[in-house]
Amino acid sequence: MPVGVVTSFDDAKGFGEVTSEDGATLFFHCTAIADGTRTIAVGTEVRYDVAPGGNGTWEARALTPR
Repeated sequence: MPVGVVTSFDDAKGFGEVTSEDGATLFFHCTAIADGTRTIAVGTEVRYDVAPGGNGTWEARALTPR
């Protein structure tokens, strides 16, 4: 599983971004947080899966804090 850091998260809108170790930025929705909390702090180091998202983009899924 790739490793990255949550670089943004909008609690009210329920989405954010993860930046991978190689600098790629991936969108994620709060439902992709594996523990079901639907919120995560900016700066949290996470493991995640990459899956196809909408409009031909890639998204982070199954985010798990390290």
